[in-house]
Amino acid sequence: MTLYIQPNQYRRMVRRWVEQPQQSEYRSLGVNVSEQEDAYLLSALVPGLKAEDLNIQVLENVVSIEGEYRTDEGEYLLSELPRGTFRRALRMPADIQADKVEAKITDGVLTLSLPKAESAKPKRINVSVN
Repeated sequence: MTLYIQPNQYRRMVRRWVEQPQQSEYRSLGVNVSEQEDAYLLSALVPGLKAEDLNIQVLENVVSIEGEYRTDEGEYLLSELPRGTFRRALRMPADIQADKVEAKITDGVLTLSLPKAESAKPKRINVSVN
């Protein structure tokens, strides 16, 4: 009679998860930016965050978004959810009207409407025929 002993593969997987070095606590925020005629639209995924968890600033043509994912300090076999602080600064191609910026969070998606400054909007010039 031959006896084969096969190691428990699940046990190896758990060790691999636990032995991995902790990921950096600082993350970058991924965004989508689109341009309309009179504004830029910025979208970012911020799952689980509320408006008070975010700090959004606009200075001339630079948009800065900061926040922090808070998590409990439980012990996990696998931890892939975002945690820690993040900061993202983007330089837009044109100046932004900071007093007219609108921000909203819906279903974990942050949407910023960044109106262009009057100096950055294209001017239509009518040509007269003589």
